[in-house]
Amino acid sequence: MFYFYDWTYILVLIGMGICLLAQARVKTTYSKYSRVRSVSGLTGARAADQILYNAGIRGVRIEHIEGQLTDNYDPRTRVLHLSDSTFNSTSVAAIGVAAHECGHAIQHDQNYAPLTLRSAFVPVAQFGQTIAWPLIIIGLLFSSKSSSIFLTAGIIAFLAAVVLQLITLPVEFNASGRAIRILRDSGMMNQEELRDTKRVLSAAALTYVAAAAASILSLLRIILLSNRRGN
Repeated sequence: MFYFYDWTYILVLIGMGICLLAQARVKTTYSKYSRVRSVSGLTGARAADQILYNAGIRGVRIEHIEGQLTDNYDPRTRVLHLSDSTFNSTSVAAIGVAAHECGHAIQHDQNYAPLTLRSAFVPVAQFGQTIAWPLIIIGLLFSSKSSSIFLTAGIIAFLAAVVLQLITLPVEFNASGRAIRILRDSGMMNQEELRDTKRVLSAAALTYVAAAAASILSLLRIILLSNRRGN
C-alpha cells in the first residue's frame, strides 16, 4: 500500500494546481470581456450563423446549450452548441467563442487532418481511460509476474488518454487562429476588439495545455511507481 502514500503525489498536486490556475484564468478573462459589448451588436449565435454562411457551410445547425462556457462543435451530428454565456450575448468574448467553434466546423468541412485524427482516436482514448486505473491498481497491489502485465497494460491504456490530449492542442490552436482571421477579414471586429478576443481565446487555450500537462505528470507518476515496483 506504500505506493499510494509517497512523494510522487506531488506530481498529481502540481497537475491539479496547473489546471485550477488555467480554469481561474479563463473564467476571469471571459468575465471581464463578456462585459465589453461588440460594436457590431451581433449576438454569438448571429455571428456564428454569418461566419458559417460566408464559409459556404450550410449543413451545420446552431443550437443553444445550457451552462457557462460549455460551447462545442460535434462533428458527428454537425451541431454547433452555444452556451448561455454565448448564444444571446453581444460581447466580444461571446463572439470570439462562437467564432472559435465555427473554426472547428470549418476544420471538419475541410477535413483538417488533426481534427480527423482526434475524432478517430476518441473511442480508443475513452476505452483506455475506462480500463487504465483498474489495471494499474491490480498491477501495483499484487506482486507476481502476471500483475506486471496488468501494470504495463494499464500504462499503455493511460498513454492513449495522454495522446488524445496532445492531439487536441493543434486542433484548438488552429480553431482560434481561424477565428481571429475570420473576425479580422470580415470586418466583424475592429483592432481593439480583436485584441480583447485574442486574450479570451488564449486564456481558453491554456486550459487544454494545462490538461495535457496534468495528464503527462500523472503518466510520469505511474511510470515511477512501476519502476519502483520492478526494483
